[in-house]
Amino acid sequence: MSTTSVSATGKKLIQERSLTSLDGYFMIVVGLLFVAGGAYSFIGLLGEGQPSLAGVLMRLAIVVLGIFIITGLYMLQPNEAALLSLFGQYKGTDRSEGLRWVNPFYSKRKLSLRARTLNTAPLKVNDKRGNPVEIGAAIIWRVQDTALAIYNVDDFERFVNIQSEAAIRHLATQYAYDDGEDLAEGETTLRAGMDVVAGAMRDELHKRFTAAGIDVEDAKLTHLAYAAEIAQVMLRRQQAEAIISARKKIVHGAVSMVEAALQGLSERKICELDDERKAAMVSNLLVVLCSDKETQPVINTGTLYN
Repeated sequence: MSTTSVSATGKKLIQERSLTSLDGYFMIVVGLLFVAGGAYSFIGLLGEGQPSLAGVLMRLAIVVLGIFIITGLYMLQPNEAALLSLFGQYKGTDRSEGLRWVNPFYSKRKLSLRARTLNTAPLKVNDKRGNPVEIGAAIIWRVQDTALAIYNVDDFERFVNIQSEAAIRHLATQYAYDDGEDLAEGETTLRAGMDVVAGAMRDELHKRFTAAGIDVEDAKLTHLAYAAEIAQVMLRRQQAEAIISARKKIVHGAVSMVEAALQGLSERKICELDDERKAAMVSNLLVVLCSDKETQPVINTGTLYN
């Protein structure tokens, strides 16, 4: 993988490249051997009487070399990486877990590659109709390119927070909260099209996070409601729509039942009703079937026509 690339604005971006480290267990043995060998040799030299300055310095150098080798050791946990740089120049990223060793002059910066969850607080935004709504989301993300995350943005965690809020605000303006007469048939809404909205939010976040080397694994809405100032009005509107829909079904069912009753009376020839009596019967049946309250019957003690 190349070390640098060019962004859409023409700026050079430092991208991650792999750096292979050495086995730390082997190198710690080497370092300890240098320290122990140099110390043992130094003690033996002192026992000879008057040691030469060159001999002392050489043995001290062996001990210092062993200590220097040991300082190149570091440990990486699973899903952890180390960015290595030499005097300010990026050299590569080591993703090998366990005890590792590199040039002791390398500067090491460890970075977690584990999945992280961002649960945004409910944001007050305007939907496609301009109605104020409260919307929140849970975003699961992880660092994909360590070099972009560290060297291309100042603070990648703060970058994720700000870009997530901007993406959610932009997303809310693309959809209406709920169905309405001004929407085209089949148009996606925030309340009814959760899966479509979640997919659009993941695409939006992916575009915004690319510059920081961040990968979005999942994103879903966790909070969606009208803002407090219009919540009661919208609730009454939803209740009215529900009542109208229920009334339509009740009336349709009542008409079907009255039709079946008249047809049954006619087929069985139980009684012959003229148009006026049929109209009265239809009216009474509709009142009984469509009324919200219990109806009180009026008993006719006379004939059918009195």
